[in-house]
Amino acid sequence: MSTASPAKKTTTAPAKAASAKTTKTAQPEPSAIEETHDQIVRLDPALIVRDDYNARTTDTEPDDDLKASVAELGVQDPIHVRPQEDGTYGAFKGWRRAQAQQAANATAEAEGRPARKIPTIIRADLVGNDAMTHLLSLIENDHREQMHDRDRVKAIETLALIDVSEEQREKMARALKIKRAELRAAREAARLDDAQLRRASVQGFDLMQMAEMAEVSDAPRAVQVLEEAHAKDAAEEGGGRGHWDQALAQLRQTKADAEARQTALDALAKADVPLLPDYFPWGTKDTSRPLTDLRTPLGAPLTPDKHAHCSGHAARLDEEFQPVWYCSDPAKYGHKLRPGAKQSMSEEEKEARARTIAGNKAWKTARTVREDFVRRLCKGKSLPEPVRQFALRTVMSPPYLYAKWCEKGETEAVAQFLGVPDPNADTSRYSREGDPFDDLVSRQGKTKGWHQVFAQVAAAFEYSMREPKAWQALSRHQAAYLLCLKAEGYRLSDVEELAVAKYLPQTDDEDQAADQAA
Repeated sequence: MSTASPAKKTTTAPAKAASAKTTKTAQPEPSAIEETHDQIVRLDPALIVRDDYNARTTDTEPDDDLKASVAELGVQDPIHVRPQEDGTYGAFKGWRRAQAQQAANATAEAEGRPARKIPTIIRADLVGNDAMTHLLSLIENDHREQMHDRDRVKAIETLALIDVSEEQREKMARALKIKRAELRAAREAARLDDAQLRRASVQGFDLMQMAEMAEVSDAPRAVQVLEEAHAKDAAEEGGGRGHWDQALAQLRQTKADAEARQTALDALAKADVPLLPDYFPWGTKDTSRPLTDLRTPLGAPLTPDKHAHCSGHAARLDEEFQPVWYCSDPAKYGHKLRPGAKQSMSEEEKEARARTIAGNKAWKTARTVREDFVRRLCKGKSLPEPVRQFALRTVMSPPYLYAKWCEKGETEAVAQFLGVPDPNADTSRYSREGDPFDDLVSRQGKTKGWHQVFAQVAAAFEYSMREPKAWQALSRHQAAYLLCLKAEGYRLSDVEELAVAKYLPQTDDEDQAADQAA
């Protein structure tokens, strides 16, 4: 350990000690304060307090082993402090060691031991620089196994919120070996409870994934679903986060569905309209019918307004959580069945409808993940050759879906894929730009030309598949689009795999199964 230079005499007023008392008492100055911060001095422990920007907020007390070691040998490794306005020194590295020496000095005389000072590096250059102080404290503690996951996330969150220049923020991110986006994500990640943070840390989630986990943590089995998806991604060659993205999209949809359902239930409760059950116990008949199947005694349509005062007025929620109005027992309340009204669905029909609804919802969810992948392709340094060829073939031999889309003159999706403002964002359909992307083409030139072509092609295909039921009858061109994305690393969701299955070469086993089924 290096030694301090000889102490310099000073005529400055004594500093105020940090103690439980509020009265000012004279305290010795440090044995030396150098211009540079790499000099070690020895400070009286009574002068040392915890710096407000010390990153450790849990397990801040020294344990018995540390106390015993310091009582016997003193503090061996220098702590780091910065001067405070009241004359004390804030410890941002080594606060537990400082406390251990304070405790040892409190009983030193009674136990026949010397009261020791603490080897200290005084960082006068950090006065007023809270961001750098916090960063250095975080790095120090991050290298120690004892640092709590909560402390690390909370510390990074603090760094993200501190008012510093963009250059300084970049430096912080590099020092912590994290991405800038992770600095911003720390605030969301901090919402996880300690158990969830520990699980995420053990699984190797980065801060972005922790933030996404926090976003959907109240969805059923969210943590387990994301852990399984993360493990699948890790097991695959090339890694990536395809399974994660699909799982996250499904959890977001589940959460959105739960919120939409609760909003609808609250509205029905406020209107005092009972919600009919979807299933009835065995042996119990469902006597309800939708109002669209019913007529008044005189044969007029039975509207919700007309039926509102009926004692059987009730509702069910459809797949979009909108109310479908019912009468719980038309025969009891004197309503007639309209001519041609269908009988209740069979169990097989109910199961088929449930599968269709689930497929429609899954298709809608998958689109958000797919469009994110397209955006990443369009923003890449170079467009993969197979993607370029797919775009070229589409333009040279345009399928009907592409030609139809071009007639619409839509620009919003293209702009989103390219990450540029929509040139027609503030115009009506009758005053749209005739050549909306001319300036972009001129500015980006040859380098990004094919990115622009592919963005237009992708926008056309995405528009053609916008309907939730599109998965049930995908065209060969649409299937080729999905398979092109898959070849570049996009992870098809289950419903997308099902949609393209009929366009894939069948194996011998599949051929045999098809023959047997025929």
